[in-house]
This record gives sequence, structure tokens and C-alpha cells, in this order.
Amino acid sequence: MFNGYKRKAGTIGHLGTTSFFPTKNLGGLGDGGAIFTHDDALSEKCRSIASHGQGIRYEFKQVGVNSRLDTLQAAILNIKLRYLEDSLQKRGHWACRYFELLHGIPQITLPHTAAHSSHTYNQFTLQWHGIDRDALKQHLNEAGIPTMVYYPKPLHLQPAFANLGYVEGDFPVSENACKNVISLPIHPTLQEEQVQYIAHAIQSFCAK
Repeated sequence: MFNGYKRKAGTIGHLGTTSFFPTKNLGGLGDGGAIFTHDDALSEKCRSIASHGQGIRYEFKQVGVNSRLDTLQAAILNIKLRYLEDSLQKRGHWACRYFELLHGIPQITLPHTAAHSSHTYNQFTLQWHGIDRDALKQHLNEAGIPTMVYYPKPLHLQPAFANLGYVEGDFPVSENACKNVISLPIHPTLQEEQVQYIAHAIQSFCAK
């Protein structure tokens, strides 16, 4: 809820964006994305920038890029959009099962959702305390359970931002998260036995 009204992410400000990368909740078969706005002037400007800066065909009002969603991706997404709500409900169901199965393990901080909001669980990310995250990742990998770390290095320590002068220790919360987060499999086609298997593998590692 937002100010008493139900609002989707990306629809609250003047502009919103979403990614259609294949691993997203609404993903195509290649790269793509969308911009949301109720402002006609902003809409016209965004459309122009996405098409080389064109206004009238072959007349360029500004410097732009080639960022048009191709027809094939649009057709795929148009079909997948019909099943999005069902997909999100299933993600939410498996997230609830993770919460139930992993609750109470002292080495784990489960994802937090604000009381006034909800979550679509594009990832299910845990934070770990007092254990070796890489050893856990290896343990799960050996059990046939894929995991991911989003993301291993914070922005202020990336080479692209080195000229800003930040060093390790300047943003301890971000740095700690990068060192201790791990994301578990979560997608609409999970099965109960798979979720239980993943949870059991984590429980056995934490009990060592």
C-alpha cells in the first residue's frame, strides 16, 4: 500500500523502469526493458531517445541510442504477461515455505518485507552470520543446489568509481552484505520436495 492506494513498483514517481532480462519475473528471451510514465512529454522524450533521438522520421532532435524492444521479444512478453500474476503467487508460496523451513536458524537473517508492502521474490536472498559463505556455497553446489551471490563487490569499490576516492570501510553495511549474502533457487516451477531438500542441506551445514 502507498498513501492508502495499491501501487505497483515503478508507478509511484514520474518515471519507472523494469528489466525484461531472461531471469527476471517477467523475462524475455533476450535483453529488453520498459519505461513507465503518465507524463506525455516525458513519454515522447523517452521514445525519441530510444530511437536514436528521432522525432519525425529521419529528423533527430537530440542525441539518442538504439534501445527499441524488438518485435519478437515484445510478442514473447505479451504472452508471458498473461501468466505473470500466477507466477508471482507461486514465487510467494515458495518464499513462504523457505521462511517456514529456515526460521529459527541463528546463522541466518531471512529477507525482510515492510508491513505496508509486498515482495515478488525475483531472488530469495539470505544473510549469513558466523559461517564461511563460500564453504556453504560449495556445500550446496556439491548437493546439486545452485546459488548466486548478488553482488560480490559494492559499487564504491568498483574500478569504475575509483576516482570518487572511497575505500574499504567507508560503507560497512554494503560491504558486509556483499560478503555474507547468498541467493537460493526460487521460481514458479519449484516443487515441495526440492524446497525441503534445499532447506535440509542448509540445516545440516549450519548444524555442524
